[in-house]
Amino acid sequence: MSISSPHPRASGRPRVVAPMIDGCAMMPISACAFALIAFPLLEFINKPSMEAVLSGADARPEPRVFWPIMAATSVLLAIKYRSRLAKLTWPPHILALFACVGLAGASVLWAYRPESSFIRFVQQFIIIISIVLPTLLAARTSDIMRALFLCFAFACILNMFFVLGGTATIVINAGSHGSYRDYLGSPGYFSFKNYLGECATVTFLLSLYEILCRGVRRVLGVIVALIAIFLVFSSDSKTALGLALIAPVLAVLTVSARRIAGISPAVILLSIPLCYIALSSVTHYNMDLLAFKLYGDGTFTGRTIIWNFVQYEIKFRPILGWGYESFWLVPGSPSSEAPGWVKMMPNAHNGYYDMTLEMGYLGLACLVVFITATLHAIGRVADRDPAKAWLVLSVVLFIIIYNGLETLWMHGFEFLWVVFVIVAAEIGRHFRPLSSARTAYGSRRRNPRGTGPSQRPPARGLHAVPL
Repeated sequence: MSISSPHPRASGRPRVVAPMIDGCAMMPISACAFALIAFPLLEFINKPSMEAVLSGADARPEPRVFWPIMAATSVLLAIKYRSRLAKLTWPPHILALFACVGLAGASVLWAYRPESSFIRFVQQFIIIISIVLPTLLAARTSDIMRALFLCFAFACILNMFFVLGGTATIVINAGSHGSYRDYLGSPGYFSFKNYLGECATVTFLLSLYEILCRGVRRVLGVIVALIAIFLVFSSDSKTALGLALIAPVLAVLTVSARRIAGISPAVILLSIPLCYIALSSVTHYNMDLLAFKLYGDGTFTGRTIIWNFVQYEIKFRPILGWGYESFWLVPGSPSSEAPGWVKMMPNAHNGYYDMTLEMGYLGLACLVVFITATLHAIGRVADRDPAKAWLVLSVVLFIIIYNGLETLWMHGFEFLWVVFVIVAAEIGRHFRPLSSARTAYGSRRRNPRGTGPSQRPPARGLHAVPL
């Protein structure tokens, strides 16, 4: 697929055809489509048994076929574009990601269940290679974020049929005045309602950037944004709804501070949790109390009970952890010692606790370095295109914050983890100096509004970023 114009340039030379998506850029989009659409639909058609889920058994053969094919294709593309590979600059945040994956592989040596840890590590390694390598090798003119939007837009439109078709979860509770029906949200074609909320929120964030564009892109962005809002409310995912409002506002404030004061986004954003820790230690006003005031539940739907158990287990292996994905859902799992229903959990419902549980404080430190380096790298995107920086930062912030309530970091092929890796690799494409990028790919910088190539980067001010 390509974008071209029938009108010649003023100089009389024909306009260079700029591909929106090339062979390399198709790889991360294919990975997202499988994790977001294909695999959930397969599970909807043929749901795995509860025994298979609790035992950690992989009930479906499709991932075992799809991801090795993706990895092999990525290697072939690297060979085909070896000239690009030779000129490739590896950004620090991508190297930090590789360090996290490398530590996960090393943890097999001390894992509670080495065989389970090794299999899951190999899968994760294949996923990272299948996404990062081709994304970095993609042509400079490839619009990966727009292709990502189209992928999520299709997923939301498809989910509309499932939601309107009656996939809502409704339970009947007995009360003092008789029984009543309690609406627990619709999962769409996903296995849980929170997945639909996650999908709709990312779609909404991607749609906001499309609304900044002109013509058909703006119209489509408005339509998809309305669909995404409908699905967020249909899922009854309060966390997704709240972050759909918080993430873009926090992102625009960060990009504005970057443009005005030249401060790294990492410094701006990391100061927020540090201030929270200092404030809560003095005033004893924490997130538990805030959640109780907002939702009448200070346990985050029972999550604090799980976190108390996880904190207890971390003390036994604080430095290196129990091994990558070698704690939950493995035969004879240490989680079987958890009280009550906690022993049936597939994870800690907190990506940071799970990272510490599986790879110790060393793994948590690697994760923090990766996140910090990614946020810092967004500063380079902001220097060239504030609106694009606002887009990627909104998505990144949503996933970073959402990991406080769900486990996504390096967790299988969860579609939000896949999206984070794609966005991190997309940020890496902007890491190199602009002059070297032009030399490497021999292409002009495209106008982010989709109006064709331009001689120099557009002077887009902060007024282009919606508040």
